[in-house]
Amino acid sequence: MDALRKILVVDDDPVVGKSIDRVLTGKGYAVITACNGEEALAKLHNEKYDVVFTDIRMPGMSGLEVAERVKASQPWLPVVIVTGFGTQDYEARAEAAGVSSFLHKPLSPEMIEGCARKALLERDAVSATEATATIEAPVAAEAQGRIKNIALFLAAPFIGLAYLLAFPLVGVGMLAWMGAQAMMTKYPAMRKLGAGLTTTAKFVAAPFIGLFFVLTFPIAGLVLLAWTGARAAKK
Repeated sequence: MDALRKILVVDDDPVVGKSIDRVLTGKGYAVITACNGEEALAKLHNEKYDVVFTDIRMPGMSGLEVAERVKASQPWLPVVIVTGFGTQDYEARAEAAGVSSFLHKPLSPEMIEGCARKALLERDAVSATEATATIEAPVAAEAQGRIKNIALFLAAPFIGLAYLLAFPLVGVGMLAWMGAQAMMTKYPAMRKLGAGLTTTAKFVAAPFIGLFFVLTFPIAGLVLLAWTGARAAKK
């Protein structure tokens, strides 16, 4: 057993505290004791522990209050409730707080060691899950960035071609529209001619507009696929 696995034992009865200390120290744990809830919370604030054993009935802060405050500030830290006065209400409140075990007196060495081992396995499982999530998050972000770069690289030639085709058409169209407006304002008789020219311009522009959409739609599809793939990889 790794001697660095630290267990905090909270009990106002020194006999019980020494019993748990003796059993767990003999199994290779480092055991630190506190005689009440306030002292326990102070120790937890200043040092890191792997498991907390706390009696349920103590002067001042009860073991349930200790458990609730521990789980609120350090939800990953297992808490074992020790009591000789267990009730369904106590157990329901302890389970709601997220305690690891509810240990009933009288205690045997096997019960104490078994609860400690179970609590440590729970903590190790949580630590492994957090470590996996920490590793997977940067990998997913990196994959998402690569997909975006590939999509932009593939789309760049099509975007450039689309701009080359669209800009002259836009410029010519603007000039033609401005000239037609000026002619129709100065010469009302030109309105009919202007209408004909507008129809002709639309006819001439139609193939280029179609080509523009043919070029841009695949780009939009690639971008959408890349975005969907990146979100899936991130999840």
